[in-house]
Amino acid sequence: MPKKVKPTGDENEEESVPCKQVKEELPNTLSVLNFDSPSSFFESLISPIKVETFFKEFWEQKPLLIQRDDPSLAAYYQSLFSLSDLRSLCSQGLYYGRDVNVCRCIGGKKKVLNKDGKAQFLQLRKDFDQKRATIQFHQPQRFKDELWRIQEKLECYFGSLVGSNVYMTPAGSQGLPPHYDDVEVFILQLEGRKRWRLYSPTVPLAREYSVEPEDRIGTPTHDFLLKPGDLLYFPRGTIHQAETPSGLAHSIHLTISTYQNNSWGDYLLDSISGLVFDIAKEDVALRTGMPRRMLMVRTEAHLIRFTDMLTSLTSQVVCENVLCGVTGRKNSFYPNGNGASPLSQSGKLPRLNSIVRLQFKDHIVLTVGPDQNQSDEAQQKVVYIYHSLKNERQTHMMGKEVETEIYGLRFPLSYVDALKQIWCGSPVRVKDLKLGTDEEKENLAVSLWTECLVHVL
Repeated sequence: MPKKVKPTGDENEEESVPCKQVKEELPNTLSVLNFDSPSSFFESLISPIKVETFFKEFWEQKPLLIQRDDPSLAAYYQSLFSLSDLRSLCSQGLYYGRDVNVCRCIGGKKKVLNKDGKAQFLQLRKDFDQKRATIQFHQPQRFKDELWRIQEKLECYFGSLVGSNVYMTPAGSQGLPPHYDDVEVFILQLEGRKRWRLYSPTVPLAREYSVEPEDRIGTPTHDFLLKPGDLLYFPRGTIHQAETPSGLAHSIHLTISTYQNNSWGDYLLDSISGLVFDIAKEDVALRTGMPRRMLMVRTEAHLIRFTDMLTSLTSQVVCENVLCGVTGRKNSFYPNGNGASPLSQSGKLPRLNSIVRLQFKDHIVLTVGPDQNQSDEAQQKVVYIYHSLKNERQTHMMGKEVETEIYGLRFPLSYVDALKQIWCGSPVRVKDLKLGTDEEKENLAVSLWTECLVHVL
């Protein structure tokens, strides 16, 4: 019988970086985001830019500014978060540091004005009005349903964690100094106007956050105002700063970020050690000792031998449509990702003659790995199914200080073919599953049904 998986332990335009500016009145059909699917949602988010154009010309390459003259879309953006939402949420219990930061950029440096303990709206408003401080609200999707819907669709679309922050800045003020981030950034202007200045990256596709001094970043490559309904995208590593101009109303914008630690390099860091360990069990060449004193004296022959071994490893990495060696990635994504709405199964149990079909495929990963429940050295490989359907909004993207649990199932490796039948997405009769006995077929269907991963047609 398959077993439940046990939990495991363990922060934004003119020639050098072109920025395409789009300014046109969109038809009313584009004023409401399309939540039918992750793909349709992203298409509506960046409209009128085509998705193919975005990934070919902008993604990880250069900024994109979309300026829109659509009152309906502007009103929708304004509904996503406001100062009145902050007032309401403060009454529910928000804390400095965890939920909100109060800060201001003074002399090119960030000055944090946080108090201790609970955040009171009157104090936040006082700092906002009198000290011209920016209020940064962390991960508002934990509290706002529409933001949760948006980020759930984006996480399914990118297959990566998606976080967000809301920045509320009074007129004539700036919250953060010039800096670059380690995430792909989408800015949605909700209220007021904000002046953005972008600079050429000093570290393209940066893997960490860094503040950059004014004397190092040069002149802006882009300088523009965002208004409600406008959208700005820029790649990680893009140096940026933003301020609310004097004489205007306050500004509120939403920063949506993704692809943190989601590069090929990160994937290899996660996967290569486990792959080498598994392959070395079968390949005696990987278990032979290194030449004497190789760590002290390296020769051309050593380099050739090392290259040959890498080539051999590459030829042996065969996943057969099942993700292998991604423990670090799934241990981060699936306990932290946006799940679908809380689910409970109902209706009849699947039986041998029932027809079942996979659901919520975007929230599930199928992977093969060593059985973590075995204590002996000769660990057998099993099939793991991880999913985010039971994740809690309150802990989404809240970091290591919040304990999270991986939800899923564990099956014998002999279940792989039957699981592939289900994973293709087409309806399948339980008795036609590629397993040895009827009992195994029913057990598999019931286990997946219990976790809401399949439904009975």
